Amino acid sequence: MTKITQPHDRFLKALLSDPDKTGTLLRERLPKEVAELLSSEPPVLVDGTFIDGEFREHLTDRLFKVKTQEGKAAYIYALIEHKSCADEWVAFQLLRYMVRIWERFLKEGQQKLPPIVPLVVYHGAREWTVPNQFSALLEADKGLLHHLLDFSFAVTDLGRIEDDDLSQDTHLRAALMAMKYAFHSADGVVVIPQIGKGTQGDPEFAKLVLRYLIQTYRGMTMADVQAYAEEAFPGEAEHYASQFAREMMSKGRQEGRQEGRQEGESSLLLRQLHRRFGEVPSWAELKVANATIDELETWGEQIFDAETLEAVFK
Repeated sequence: MTKITQPHDRFLKALLSDPDKTGTLLRERLPKEVAELLSSEPPVLVDGTFIDGEFREHLTDRLFKVKTQEGKAAYIYALIEHKSCADEWVAFQLLRYMVRIWERFLKEGQQKLPPIVPLVVYHGAREWTVPNQFSALLEADKGLLHHLLDFSFAVTDLGRIEDDDLSQDTHLRAALMAMKYAFHSADGVVVIPQIGKGTQGDPEFAKLVLRYLIQTYRGMTMADVQAYAEEAFPGEAEHYASQFAREMMSKGRQEGRQEGRQEGESSLLLRQLHRRFGEVPSWAELKVANATIDELETWGEQIFDAETLEAVFK
């Protein structure tokens, strides 16, 4: 399945479809020594997906071809991670995707492998604490490490960046701000007018951001929609607020049915985990609390074969 079902994924995929915004994101968030090598030309999206089938509904994979200042091509693989829990195995996932990308180039007859610089954009509720080195996953003496495979990846933890520093690009800053507060809805409602103001001048982009806010901000009200519309659509606020009011009513009905089922699945899985492995640690409770119904069902099936609690979530 290739259909993206999560609003965060859909939003990011739409955001990264704009070459200028993607170029800005890469130049601002890749390591300085890498960003300084990149040309100002917009990156080119490389067709194809490199994510395993079971992950495609939860992740957005994007590979961009970016020219360097000298005119050579560098390939930047940007993995967008939206979960509220930092993934300790993200380096291993990145390695698998990088190998698949390189295999593709070898099949095309390339004599040398292109450089790939991974970027993880994270907007979970808690601070990202996972090491950004592949070697952190290896159990080996320090003396062996320089003989073993290793690479680093850049991490942009939106929650730890001041709003004004998210991006120099006004539209990109508004989009990243919307993502930043997606898991902090109480704080996010306060900045909704500021997000709306950042989308001025591009009605289609403003509608994209507003739809994302409605889909992800639990505490959002019609007054918040009106406040956003007044900033994003000067002179047309009433028209757009009315249009999105209907979407909010539909969303409310759907969420009521969804939340009831999700609460039941979460409660059942926690009881199964406790019975199988004993006391459930807080990190596992958090994963369950923020999981989709598909994830809960998958973990519920894996619990019967998993030998450890960690294996349930692999």
